[in-house]
Amino acid sequence: MNLLPFENLPAYKPRKFVPANVDWNEWSQLSPLFDKLETRAAEAKSPADLEKWLLDWSELNAAIDEEGSRRYIAMTCHTDNPDAEKAYLHFVEKIEPELKPRQFKLSQLFIAHPNRKQLPKDRYEVLDRDTNLHVELFRQENVPLETEEARLGQQYQKLIGSLTVQFKGEEKTLTQMGRYLEETDRPLRQEVWEMVANRRLEEAEKIEDIFDQLVKLREQIAKNAGFKNYLEYAFRARGRFDYTPADCVQFHDAIEKEIMPALRELQSERKTQLGLKSLRPWDLAVDPLNRPPLRPFEQVDGMVSKTQDIFNQLDKGLASEFKEMRDLRLLDLANRKGKAPGGYQSTLSEARLPFIFMNAVGVQRDVETLLHEAGHAFHALATRKEDLQAYRGAPIEFCEVASMSMELLGNEFIENFYAAPEAKRARKDHLAGIINIFPWIATVDAFQHWIYSHPGHTRQERTAAWLKLMDRFGGDVDWTGYEKARANLWHRQLHIFLHPFYYVEYGIAQLGALQVWANSKREKTKALADYKKGLSLGGSRPLPELFAAAGCRFEFTRTTMKPLVELVRTELAKLN
Repeated sequence: MNLLPFENLPAYKPRKFVPANVDWNEWSQLSPLFDKLETRAAEAKSPADLEKWLLDWSELNAAIDEEGSRRYIAMTCHTDNPDAEKAYLHFVEKIEPELKPRQFKLSQLFIAHPNRKQLPKDRYEVLDRDTNLHVELFRQENVPLETEEARLGQQYQKLIGSLTVQFKGEEKTLTQMGRYLEETDRPLRQEVWEMVANRRLEEAEKIEDIFDQLVKLREQIAKNAGFKNYLEYAFRARGRFDYTPADCVQFHDAIEKEIMPALRELQSERKTQLGLKSLRPWDLAVDPLNRPPLRPFEQVDGMVSKTQDIFNQLDKGLASEFKEMRDLRLLDLANRKGKAPGGYQSTLSEARLPFIFMNAVGVQRDVETLLHEAGHAFHALATRKEDLQAYRGAPIEFCEVASMSMELLGNEFIENFYAAPEAKRARKDHLAGIINIFPWIATVDAFQHWIYSHPGHTRQERTAAWLKLMDRFGGDVDWTGYEKARANLWHRQLHIFLHPFYYVEYGIAQLGALQVWANSKREKTKALADYKKGLSLGGSRPLPELFAAAGCRFEFTRTTMKPLVELVRTELAKLN
């Protein structure tokens, strides 16, 4: 039984090194391939031989990565399918731990190779830097800890994916309940919000237990690698060569000073328009003029067709790529029970094709999510001709420029979903959402800074740190009577559980995306050309150069932020 939405997809290039038929469940079939590469490293007598060796290693990495991606996709599409879970966990627990020391050995051989320094510097400096980092950080004793970390992450996803409530005689996922928070009936919104919050709170102890175990594991991983704490380790492990924890703290401060005033203006306007004395948590998604919720589509097929129309207007090349994804069934977009929460784009590394996963329920945010993930997909497709697998990806900070720029550029054509007045409203909601997301990003990132710079902290201390950040970045929302829900709000942010410290990238990238959008206001053709040029570089250049190629600056200070916030304010005023 094929649990994947797509059928068998051929490799972009025929394999030359990896056998055609490999049983990915058996490490005994993979180990000889690493043996061959180890032997051949010593036989590479020239820079050309070493480059051929790198390409064979890259081919093996792509084949392994695609197998892992396929199992992850099947598991997240069917969290309630025991076969999908078993296959994914087998790969995580039995194959990946065997891979890590063998990959480390190949990295060592490359770094020590006498011909390495004769390779073209511009072509290989990023690969050289990243491989050096891998050698520096690898510890054999961390392999079982990382395996356990992945297993706990899967358990968190399984738990969250299983949560449902009974509403109007029907079982609904928590994601499906989100659309009712846009309803103009305020008592209904409150009922729905309380129902979802209480359902999450029922699992709070289990969620905290999982997280306590994750924190303990991560602290040990950092200690084993010789770091004072996991904060320092994570910055190094994430390859953050171009910024520091101190830069992130400065970014939090910039958000507090430049974004929070704009957020409070929007909240004050919302409170006035709704005629309320105070905003409650269930008042944040409804239209402030009490108009019916925006319903851009009823069926997911309709969303896909109208998004295709957006790309048809934006750029013929991107439109053709999106159509190819549709034709190859590389989309699983509808929400259903048993499906993991959230949305993502995953690249099938051997086919060099992107797959998009999300949980659409018929709200405007679904349209923005599809545009966002399509941006990631265009990024993957822009690098298809790159034969070094390491360069077909890019640092997250720039990957998110690809996706967030596409939200902004695509929303300029949102009339494909709505009549003119509703289209204006959708664009305004999106821009207001950008103002809203920056403080949440600062909260999540600063929270993780606190967690991992305070080893051995208690749950009570962690909760106090979270609440302090909610006071700083939460704006003017009244949580009276719902203090417990506020204290546990971070439980819904899967990045904290699955991808520690992967969240500030959204904020850094949003500044890049706003610059791409600002450029498009001046000269749309050039802005789009620069954007596509940046994507085509993949991960072959350092982060500041990727930003520069896309026409923006890699900087996240108040100086960069201030004019962009003013541009958003100006556009919001036009849309009022």
